[in-house]
Amino acid sequence: MEDPNLWNDAEAAQKIMRERTDLEERLGSLNRFESELLDAITLVELAEAEHDEASEKEGLDQLKALKAEAGRRQIEALLSGEADANDTYIEIHAGAGGTESCDWARMLFRMYARWAERHKFKVEIIEETAGDEAGLKSGTLLIKGHNAHGWAKTESGVHRLVRISPFDSNARRHTSFASVWVYPVIDDRIEVDVKESDCRIDTYRSSGAGGQHINTTDSAVRITHIPSGIVVACQGERSQHKNRATAWNMLRARLYEQEIEKREAAANAQEASKTDIGWGHQIRSYVLQPYQLVKDLRTGVTSGSPGDVLDGELDSFMEASLAQKLSGIGQLAIEDVD
Repeated sequence: MEDPNLWNDAEAAQKIMRERTDLEERLGSLNRFESELLDAITLVELAEAEHDEASEKEGLDQLKALKAEAGRRQIEALLSGEADANDTYIEIHAGAGGTESCDWARMLFRMYARWAERHKFKVEIIEETAGDEAGLKSGTLLIKGHNAHGWAKTESGVHRLVRISPFDSNARRHTSFASVWVYPVIDDRIEVDVKESDCRIDTYRSSGAGGQHINTTDSAVRITHIPSGIVVACQGERSQHKNRATAWNMLRARLYEQEIEKREAAANAQEASKTDIGWGHQIRSYVLQPYQLVKDLRTGVTSGSPGDVLDGELDSFMEASLAQKLSGIGQLAIEDVD
């Protein structure tokens, strides 16, 4: 940071600034964790000596909270994949169920945006295609933050919703599906060669809000990679040039993720996300009626508060899936607090 030539290359300088901020945050949180641990231990010891049950309970609650945080950090330390530290795209597509599934895709779109905001990640909307009556046919978010991809990558797959339909005048229960596809933003460390001759580029008018200019010019860009069948689209910017550049970055990221999946095929880590968007392929079920339950079908983790989950409380599901996928961690390497 003290190099006088640092800002001669603004892009490189920004990367160094981000790295410095990340290191400061990690070191600061480690010091804070150590301090809070010592304070909690001291509180429990004093409370036991003075037979103060209320203070003892307060200290034990603090230790339990610190244990949970330690577990999360233990898993985060395992995020050492080539692109785990990178920003990430989250792409959502409505599946079987018509308007119901389009509304469900919109709910997932909001859920991941709220999850990112809870972690103080930056959220950008890359693409939204509105449903015929409500919700989204598809949408793509760009989540920017350290380890954004490492945490979110376990969300790829089919998500199932069961609820009383707000679109059914007879108030019947409906089942809806939507698929989620998570892939990393690739940086200069990762090279992906894409031939323009292998791609078809289409331009079209953006949909949704955005003002007169964005809706009256062909600013949106869609790129189809013919050999793989991968399709990416971007309409978040007013400029076709910027949308085209973002779409190329998305395509390279998708091709990179495809190659990573080939390497991990033996573990079948991503196979569920390649299947049909319908029955028998879901990774998680969200039941709102006749009872309230969210259940991850891979890890068995459940939540009896679907409203909180749909408001972005996804950490318990992500942590369990990461632990299962990365190392098979079943329990923390920390003594239980009695």
